[in-house]
Amino acid sequence: MNAIRLTATKLAGPAAVVVITTTSLYPTPVAYAKEANNDLTKVKDAIQELIDTDMEQRGDGTSLYGTMIRLAWHCSGSYSKVDNSGGSNGARMRFAPEKDWGANAGLGVARAALEPIKEQFPELTYADLYTLAGVVAVESAGGPTIPFRLGRTDEDSGESSPPEDGRLPDADKGSRKMTARHLRDVFYRMGFNDRDIVALSGAHAMGRCHTDASGYWGPWTFAENTFSNEYFRLLVEERWSPKASHNGKPWTGPDQFEDSTGKLMMLPSDMVLVLDPDFKKYVEQYAKDEDAFFP
Repeated sequence: MNAIRLTATKLAGPAAVVVITTTSLYPTPVAYAKEANNDLTKVKDAIQELIDTDMEQRGDGTSLYGTMIRLAWHCSGSYSKVDNSGGSNGARMRFAPEKDWGANAGLGVARAALEPIKEQFPELTYADLYTLAGVVAVESAGGPTIPFRLGRTDEDSGESSPPEDGRLPDADKGSRKMTARHLRDVFYRMGFNDRDIVALSGAHAMGRCHTDASGYWGPWTFAENTFSNEYFRLLVEERWSPKASHNGKPWTGPDQFEDSTGKLMMLPSDMVLVLDPDFKKYVEQYAKDEDAFFP
């Protein structure tokens, strides 16, 4: 079974989603009657039109693709298998404390962009909408077809949010050893393993980092609107060095790495995937064989 399908299978709750999202990771006693009231094809078309229109207006090669994937993932990535807390069910990112978590900086853009879709399809929950936006982004950017089912519910406050900001992965914990341990702590908490961690990291093929959100800068690949195994190929084949300058001036942001052109970047947590042998074997597999990464 390929990596994405394997990961999606492990995420069976009200829905199974993609390489990058847990959606709702635990079953809830929700009747799926609303599915009949929401034509998913029309909703997906509306989301796609939103992304296309926004990309055309930008005119600089960037888009909402990566941001929508990040929205779906960060809504889901707060899940804990220990007590079934967190996760995308509830769409609590609309409220404090989750909307104010540092890891969620910049995602207000995606949530605001989806408001007209919510108005167009009022019976669709925010929790389903945010997850579906990630599905549309992956599929329309050339990724696999993602099984999706409606049924997530919305909370009306953030009172049931996890109390801490540390449930989402950080890019750097100060050392290779600590960063690798942190990745495992975060993803194992959700029920994932090392192979899953690498597969989920493959979503970095999409989008870029922004200094006004995370402090980091740049895209991971030259095709940031295409879902592929390019992220893994670059990790293995490119020579990465610490970023020292930016636009002719000393780099003053957090530690990151750049390729030989200075136009692409990798985070410390990305580099760990090729420095840790248990991660690296999967990076090399996906770099050589995109079909192993997704069908």
